[in-house]
Amino acid sequence: MQMLKHEILVQLSDDFIESVKKTVTPHWGPLGWVTYKRTYARYLDDKQRTENWDETVKRVVEGNINLDPRLHQDDLDPQVYEELTNEAQELFKLIYGLSATPSGRNLWISGTDYQKRNGDSLNNCWFIGVRPQPYGDSHIVPDYLDHDQDAVSMPYSFMFDQLMKGGGVGFSVVQDNVKQIPAVDQAINMTILVSRDSASHDESIKLGAVDKEDWLASHSLTDGRYYKLPDTREGWILANANMIDLHFFGTNADHEKNLILDVSDIRPKGAKIHGFGGTASGPMPLIEMLTDINAILNDHAGRKLSSVDCTDLGNLIGKTVVAGNVRRSAELALGSADDDAFITMKQDQDKLYHHRWASNNSVAVDSSKTDYDAIADSITHNGEPGIVNLELSKNFGRAIDGRQEAIDGNVEGTNPCGEISLANGEPCNLFEVFPPVAVAQGWDLKEAFALGTRFSKRVTFSPYDWEVSRNVIEKNRRIGISMSGIQDWILKEFGHRVVTGFKDATDPVTGETIKQPVYDQAAIDRVDGLYKAVVAADKDYSETLDCAPSIKHTTVKPSGTVAKLAGVSEGMHFHYSNYLIQRIRFQDSDPLLPALKACGYFMEPDVYTKNTVCVEFPVRAAHADSSEFASAGNVSMAEQFATQAFLQTYWSDNAVSCTVTFQPEEATQISPLMRQYRFVTKSTSLLPYAGDAFQQAPKEPIAKDVYEEKLTEIHGDVATVFAEQNGNHDQKDVELVGQTDCEGGACPIR
Repeated sequence: MQMLKHEILVQLSDDFIESVKKTVTPHWGPLGWVTYKRTYARYLDDKQRTENWDETVKRVVEGNINLDPRLHQDDLDPQVYEELTNEAQELFKLIYGLSATPSGRNLWISGTDYQKRNGDSLNNCWFIGVRPQPYGDSHIVPDYLDHDQDAVSMPYSFMFDQLMKGGGVGFSVVQDNVKQIPAVDQAINMTILVSRDSASHDESIKLGAVDKEDWLASHSLTDGRYYKLPDTREGWILANANMIDLHFFGTNADHEKNLILDVSDIRPKGAKIHGFGGTASGPMPLIEMLTDINAILNDHAGRKLSSVDCTDLGNLIGKTVVAGNVRRSAELALGSADDDAFITMKQDQDKLYHHRWASNNSVAVDSSKTDYDAIADSITHNGEPGIVNLELSKNFGRAIDGRQEAIDGNVEGTNPCGEISLANGEPCNLFEVFPPVAVAQGWDLKEAFALGTRFSKRVTFSPYDWEVSRNVIEKNRRIGISMSGIQDWILKEFGHRVVTGFKDATDPVTGETIKQPVYDQAAIDRVDGLYKAVVAADKDYSETLDCAPSIKHTTVKPSGTVAKLAGVSEGMHFHYSNYLIQRIRFQDSDPLLPALKACGYFMEPDVYTKNTVCVEFPVRAAHADSSEFASAGNVSMAEQFATQAFLQTYWSDNAVSCTVTFQPEEATQISPLMRQYRFVTKSTSLLPYAGDAFQQAPKEPIAKDVYEEKLTEIHGDVATVFAEQNGNHDQKDVELVGQTDCEGGACPIR
C-alpha cells in the first residue's frame, strides 16, 4: 500500500465556514451538544479551551480529504485540487448540520498530528485470528524473531496494540485456530523489577514486583533474558510478547527459563499521555496482567491451551487497557458453536468478575448444523452467546442478491458490535447518514450517502502499522456506510413501520410453519435505490483513484454515542421508550456540570462509582405519540428479527448490528426465530429488556406527564451558559466516564 506523506493541502476558509454557520443549524438532539462537548471536542492549547463544533468538523473534514492520494503526487492537477475543495465544502455542510457523521473515532482523531502518523486510529474495530502468525514488516516485532516466523504472541500483540489505540478487537478462538497453537514448552520464572527512583515503586511492590536495587545485590541482569520496558505503548506490548513466546521456545538452558522485566521507566499514574491524550495508569495494571498471563501459561507447561485459556489471555489484556482513562476496551471472542466450555465460561463468577467481563462472547454458527436450542438456553440465562454466521458472510452480500460463491471468502470473524464481517487483521471503516435529519435539511439522500462513501474510501489510504492489515485493506478496501434513525425515518417517510404484518409460510428445509414478514414495497424500493447509489459512488471513485472497488459497502452499526448527537434512534434499534430519562455520567470535576446545574438538569452522585456525577436528561422519541410508534419495551421479538432481516436483505452487504430485546415470556421464541432467519441473518445478539429495573439505569422509561414535568424544570441553553461561566475557556484532560460509540458499551469512541 502506498504510504502517504500526510500534508494539509485542501483547507476550508474561515469565510466559507462563517457563511455555513449563518445558513445551517446543527440538528442537536436533547443530549447532543453535551455529548459532543464531553466526548469529541479536543483541547486547543493556543485558545485554552476545547473545540467548538465548527472547529471539530473543519479538523475532521480536512484530515480526511487530504488522504486522497492524488493530492500527494508530484504533479498535482489544479482541477483535482478544486474538485476536492468543493467536496470538502459539501462534507462540511453535511456533517456540520448533523445530517451525517463519520465514526466517533474519526470525530476524535481525524486531522490531528496523531492521525497523520497513524492511520489505525481512524478505524473503530479490528479482527484477528488467535493462532501462530508472523509479525511481518510491522511496527512491532520482538527482536528475537524473524519477520516471517510464526509466533504465538502475534495475535495478542495485535490485540493489545489496537486496544491501546482505542479500537475494539474481535478475536477468534474457534477450534481450527486453537488447534494450531503448540503445547506450552516450559514454565517461566518471571521477575518484575522496579527502581526505588520510580514514583510507582511502592504500589508496584504490593503487586509482586521486586525492588531493583535489592535484587541486584544478589543477582545479575545476565541471569536471564532481560528487557527494560521503554515508556511507550510498544514497550508494554513487547514485554507481553517476550513473556508469551518464551513459554514456547523450549530449551534445556536454565538461563533461558528466566525472564527479567524492568518497569522502572514507565511513567507514574496520572502523568499526561501526549499524542493520544489522557493520563497514564502507571505500571501497576501491566504488572497484574503479566503475572496472571504467566500463571496461566506456567500451569499449562507440557499441555495445549484451550479456547477458554486463549480467551482468558485476551480478556486479561482487555482488562489492562481499561485501566487507561480515555481507552474503553471492547472485545468480542468468537468460539465454536459446539464448544460447551467456551459457551459456559462466564458461569465461573470469580473469573467473570476478575477478567471475563472484558469480552462479549459469540459463536460461529452453521446454517444447517447448529443446535439453536442449546444457544437459546444459554442466552435466556446469561444473555450470551451471540451468533455469527461466517458461511453467509463469505458467500453473500445482500440477501436479495443471492449466493455469490466466496465473494468475501477470507472472512473469519467480526468486530465487537457485529456489523462488519472481517478477514484476519482487517478493520471496520464506518460512516453514518441520518436520513430523517438529512431529508429535513434538504439533502438528496443519494448525494449524502455518496459523500460518505468517498469519505470512507479515503480512510483506506492511511498509513497502517501492521503488515497483515496493510495487505488486507489494500485488497478489500472494505467500507461500512451505515444509517441511523432508521425507525424515525421509516415512520416519517412511509407512515408506518417497515414490517407491515406477517403471513403463514412453510420453512423450505424443516417444513415447520413460520410467520413470514410482509414488508412495505415503497421502503424496499427506497432502501434498494440508496444501496445502489453507494455502490455506484464507490465504483466511480475507485476508478478515479485506480484502486480496487470495495469488496463490501454497507452496514448498520449500533451507533450509541454518535446517534445522540443528532437525537435519532440508534442504528436499526427501536427507541428504548417513547419518553425516557437518559442518564450520562461525568467526572465530578467536569466543567460542564455547573452549566448543567444552572440550566436545571437534575444531578446526583453516582451510586456505582466514586467521584462521578449522574445527570438526567428527559428525552422524547420522534413520533412518540404516533399509533405506529413501537419501543424496545413493547415491540415483539419477531418484528425485531424481521426488521434486521429486511436491512440484511435490501441494504447491508456487510452485516447488521442488532441487539434484540425480549420479555421473559418470549424466551421460548429465541431458538425458532434464530432457525427461521438462519439463511439471512449474519450476526445477532439478544438481551432481556431491563426497563427501569436498575438504580440509575442509563435509560429509564417514564410517562409523558413525568417527561413534561421534568422539561419545565430545564431552562437556558447549556452551550451559552457554559461559555459565560468559563469565559470561553475550559479545562484540559478531564477524565471521560462511560462513553461508548455503540449500544450496550460494545465499542469505544476513542
